[in-house]
Amino acid sequence: MALPDKSKRCILMILDGIGDRSYKELDYQTPLEAAHTPVLDRLAARGANGLYHPAQSGRALTGENAHFSMFGYDPSEFPGRGALEALGLGIAIRPEDVAVMARFAHTEEKDNSLILQKSAVSFLKQETEGFIQAIESYETDEVKFRFHQIEGLTGILLMSGHVSPYITDTDPITAGHFLSELKPWQAYARDPAALNTVKALKKYLLWAYARLKEQPVNALLTQRAGQIKLVPFFRERYGLCGISIASGNIYRGICTYIGMDFRAMPDSNHPGKDIAERLVMARQLLDTYDFIHVHTKAPDMAAHAKDPIAKKNVIEALDAGIGEAIAPILDDPEVLVIITADHSTPSSGPLIHSGEPVPLTFCGKGVRRDSVNKFDEISAAGGALGGVRGKELIYLILNNLNRAKLCGLMDTPIDQAYWPGDYEPFRLK
Repeated sequence: MALPDKSKRCILMILDGIGDRSYKELDYQTPLEAAHTPVLDRLAARGANGLYHPAQSGRALTGENAHFSMFGYDPSEFPGRGALEALGLGIAIRPEDVAVMARFAHTEEKDNSLILQKSAVSFLKQETEGFIQAIESYETDEVKFRFHQIEGLTGILLMSGHVSPYITDTDPITAGHFLSELKPWQAYARDPAALNTVKALKKYLLWAYARLKEQPVNALLTQRAGQIKLVPFFRERYGLCGISIASGNIYRGICTYIGMDFRAMPDSNHPGKDIAERLVMARQLLDTYDFIHVHTKAPDMAAHAKDPIAKKNVIEALDAGIGEAIAPILDDPEVLVIITADHSTPSSGPLIHSGEPVPLTFCGKGVRRDSVNKFDEISAAGGALGGVRGKELIYLILNNLNRAKLCGLMDTPIDQAYWPGDYEPFRLK
């Protein structure tokens, strides 16, 4: 494929969950506002800034939904978290199979229902294996069930047979709440496959509860059923050869689904060191890939601990780590650096993620420079990029890589988003 400027490449740095709300203990600032971030601030000062939301402001997204949009895919193409986790684990999942997230938990009976008391804690490996073996396989109503462990007492429940992904969750997420009843989605209320899935899965979960009833974890909770679909690969859709450098299995699954490469980098207790190592690796891969996704989960994990000051400290550690590795990347005029997050994660309150937009910075050759000189949620709002939503991010990346296609041009039968497309040469014979 011929490119107008093959040397233009980009590194998309995702500081997962870095957006937040304001807190009294931080003088009514967000953890990012309150943090000392000289490196991120310098990057903001030498580029264009704005606020980004992968969907619509106010919508609370999961990381996988947000990344799916950031990589330029529509919600209708999303296969569900369960299917992506299965792909990340290397499970042989067929298009007709359904994969659902499953976890062990302790519940108590009340009014002929179950209340979530607490999620599973750590157990010895032998104990964990015993719990899993008790519910590992089951078959009923033309449906086969198989539990595949992800980590500890979380896993994927693979359902094969007369099944559908259009079913509700049973996992209420929060302790003190009743487990949800299984039902088909309203639009599939009369769909035979959805009705059969509800029937069979209910039998399986009741069977699992009976087998685990006297154990410290006595129930299996399910959520986010999914089924793989056929979607164009990232390289085919956007003309970019992509790779993700991350720690989570879900990102391996996303990459498998959309045809990007994946490089696993485990997390340690030193988030600054981790991000520095990933940026060093990204620089080494710039000769092979022109789209490199660098991800850190550290801000999100800190926010889940519901401690704004701890999240501020993690952000400062990340800033220092970025500072250790970013200079050689910035010295290359043909590398576009983008810094943002997939969503906001509040460091207080009941929400897992929240719907506020996150700061976005574009930094590189030819990028407009605005007057923003600090990387945070409030400063970014006054930047030249304005409010960026959904797939607009990937189009901005193509534009700044000089690969944006002029609307109306058709060098291929498919209206590709990039230029030049993968066209066939005009032949004389």
